[in-house]
Amino acid sequence: MSRHRGKKQEYQRKSYTSKSTPTMKMAEIALGVLGSLALLYSLVKTAGWKRREGSPGIDLQTIVKFLLFYAGDLANVFFAVTVGIGVYWLIFFKAPSAVTIRLPTPEKEYNFITYVSCAFALKVIHLLHKLASQLSIDIFFIDWERPRGRGYRTLQVGTEPKSTMSPVSIWRTYFVANEWNEIQTLRKTCPAFQIMAVLFFLEVVHFEDLATVNASHVPIVKREIPWHQILRYSIACTTWLTIGFLQIFFFASLYERFVKDKIKQFVDLCSVSNISVLILSSRCFGYYIHGRSVHGYADTNMEEMSLNLKREAKKVPSHLLDSSVNPVEQSIKAYHTMNKFLSAFIDHANRETDYIIKDKLLVEKIISMEFLEPMEKSIFYNDDAYSFTDVLYYGNEASLLIFDTLFFCIVDIASESYVLAAVLTYFQQRFFKMIRSIAGRKNLVAKTMVDDRFLL
Repeated sequence: MSRHRGKKQEYQRKSYTSKSTPTMKMAEIALGVLGSLALLYSLVKTAGWKRREGSPGIDLQTIVKFLLFYAGDLANVFFAVTVGIGVYWLIFFKAPSAVTIRLPTPEKEYNFITYVSCAFALKVIHLLHKLASQLSIDIFFIDWERPRGRGYRTLQVGTEPKSTMSPVSIWRTYFVANEWNEIQTLRKTCPAFQIMAVLFFLEVVHFEDLATVNASHVPIVKREIPWHQILRYSIACTTWLTIGFLQIFFFASLYERFVKDKIKQFVDLCSVSNISVLILSSRCFGYYIHGRSVHGYADTNMEEMSLNLKREAKKVPSHLLDSSVNPVEQSIKAYHTMNKFLSAFIDHANRETDYIIKDKLLVEKIISMEFLEPMEKSIFYNDDAYSFTDVLYYGNEASLLIFDTLFFCIVDIASESYVLAAVLTYFQQRFFKMIRSIAGRKNLVAKTMVDDRFLL
């Protein structure tokens, strides 16, 4: 007992804390400055959203939308400041030469944990806002395929036979719908690998030993020296973010370029299937994937498809749209009526709903806001960056990565167990993915009128 108590007293003498922490004052200043910038940025995003909604006045919905935007931006500010301050303490307190700074007192440590809690709470609001926005989009499939020839078939309607034109196959639309349903929760990282890699470095390589209150960086026996919450948070964030960024770099530069790029494959599938996709994320704003086949037909045999692909490989890329083709004539049913209207719109067939094509300015791309307001005609912007992924998990990887990091750290702060934090983070990821998949599937069926039984 006396020997054990002596060790604790020795470790307490090696614990360096200080009531005067200029670093915390710097953190408060950084929060004030960056919080003000986040406020301005949220105002800009709200103005852009108002323009995309086509709503000129300021109402309750506008105020709520601004608060939701500000919650997400302010969460990023809290997260950036806490990570920066945590890494600063970790580096200089654990410096091998000498103790250059002192850890904050429990009171300052409590304030730091409060900042982390605010970041997490605001990020939860931001994530729910993102999910709600993605699950309320309007999506339409425009089938450019037309019947070949003038073949007719006879249907038995009631007691009298009725002759109708041979219909276009719906299987291509079902196939595109299934692929869209599959990429809704596609991410730029592998969540399971992320969790296993983080646990490996924290528990097996013993990165967590750096989170003790002693100034030495030499590995020690666990439970002999208490942890410091700020150091544990810093170690967890640094490890999680580093592995996440390495994954994003690997998938973007190697895997998607040389193995499989599911987003590009979806766009290519639309082109091969002769189906375009129109996605409306706001009332007056959306994304258009031009899948119209340059050959005119997609329902064909293997020999003709092979010849079409060979001709397409030698063909010089044409303009985004071809206005010389007449709109597709469809029946008066709801699906075909919508298909006919959208086809006519894309083909410049309706003067009252015409559009022009432009390139976005660099500033417009950076702040994600359009300066030119459409008056007489709608505006289509050329896009080579697959910006339609903003309505998918894929285009929000940064937000998901920060949310997972904060969730992992919050659980660890409460339990001081990286293993428990990893397990709960895994189930949290599965839960939100399940919600996103189920609700996204229902929205897809409701908006495209695709039969749910044909979605895998």
